[in-house]
Amino acid sequence: MQHFQILSALLLYPEPELVAALPELEAGLEHNPRMLAVLRPVFEHLARADLITLQQVYVQTFDRTPSHSLHLFEHIHGESRDRGQAMVDLMEEYKKHGLAMTEDELPDYVPLFLEFLSQLPTEDAAGRLLGDAVHVLAHIGRKLSANGSVYACVFEVLEGLSPVAAEALSEPPVKDMDEALETFGPGVDGVEPLLKPQAGGLQPINFYPKGTHRAAAAQH
Repeated sequence: MQHFQILSALLLYPEPELVAALPELEAGLEHNPRMLAVLRPVFEHLARADLITLQQVYVQTFDRTPSHSLHLFEHIHGESRDRGQAMVDLMEEYKKHGLAMTEDELPDYVPLFLEFLSQLPTEDAAGRLLGDAVHVLAHIGRKLSANGSVYACVFEVLEGLSPVAAEALSEPPVKDMDEALETFGPGVDGVEPLLKPQAGGLQPINFYPKGTHRAAAAQH
């Protein structure tokens, strides 16, 4: 099993299937004992706690704490049109490589993003996109670590896999995802306005706060 797939699985909402698959996930990292050692806290958490506790911890950690949100663009674009365009561009990148999404998924959901990285044909391609997103992932990891979450170790591993160093985020989101969807809700056509393409076609995926991404991209 590819390491990005394992990291993706560890960040999913705990279901019986995930708990049952823990031995397989650990076995997939036997060739990388250093990574497995870093991830030991989350493996032990998922293996030892009962399912209800696991689910309560997950909801409190990721769904009820906006600074831990598993939606990448929420941390940099808030509810702005920049977030909508970034998600449109990321969806097109997924489609280009044959990754199918369900209707209830947002493309910037971290487990989905990691699953996508696992399907890319080369490590260089995965490393390029991980390097673009790593400053957001590292930001989430720092927030989790500051709050003593066992999930912080997953983001520590992701930061270590990145070919570039993480950059600090300079602009917090204006609102969290739920507030944004309430504000912009689906239109009469049933389509979320933030996901509607803007005129002018696709642009490079914007993983950077407005006003900083071009300078950062120029360094790659």
